[in-house]
Amino acid sequence: MRTVQSTFSRALRGSRRPWLLLPIVLLLISLQVGTDYGVATAFAASSQRGAQAGQARPDNANVARLRQMVREGKLAPTVHVLDSLPPTTILQFPLVPSGLKSKFPDATALVTVVRGDRNDSTSDTVTIDVQKMPPNITFTIFFIEIANKPFGNVEYVADLTTRGDGTGETIFHIITLVAFAMDARNPGTSHDQEGQASGIQLEHLGMWFAQLQDAQKVLNDDTLLGTIFDGGNPPLHAGPQAMTDGQSSPVF
Repeated sequence: MRTVQSTFSRALRGSRRPWLLLPIVLLLISLQVGTDYGVATAFAASSQRGAQAGQARPDNANVARLRQMVREGKLAPTVHVLDSLPPTTILQFPLVPSGLKSKFPDATALVTVVRGDRNDSTSDTVTIDVQKMPPNITFTIFFIEIANKPFGNVEYVADLTTRGDGTGETIFHIITLVAFAMDARNPGTSHDQEGQASGIQLEHLGMWFAQLQDAQKVLNDDTLLGTIFDGGNPPLHAGPQAMTDGQSSPVF
């Protein structure tokens, strides 16, 4: 409006027949008012839709349940349950150095577990990002019964190879939140986040040196002993555990 008024004033001062400009100016004012009203209306409608969307967003019952489990100590205090819209559930927890601690005390790892719609898939998506690790080394990842020695039942799930700067990541799809190990000759039962289950629950995560020789070289210790896992060098031996969630309560 101020622009139109200024244009009108200058036109009047410079014109010998100002009444001839009146229809043009009235048209400009009409267009300006219409534009302002349209912008205001669109903004109001957009704000209303946003408010309605926020009010209509459904609560995520599974997120609330897992957060309650953290508060009750049924999940480890290091577990962070992220905000997410149902049916998705996202949780994260860190890993800390175990066998790496003497040489790489600042090594870090973040595990992210994404659970989707159980009607589409029973598998979860797991991402592990590491920083400040030994460079150019392959680690094996296991779901484990106990976070530290003697580890108990274990399940191999993936490998992760670091880059030259000690960073790395791996992504894999696997049943995570209800992972378990079972001996069919004596299955037994246990309890997980979703109720009664077979066998022993695997509710922790650890990383091992894939090769004993790598661990001996990186940690400068030829006396290190291997862990009896499939694969590795020497055969059937991995190196010692490198990273662990370090928790007594489950992390998933």
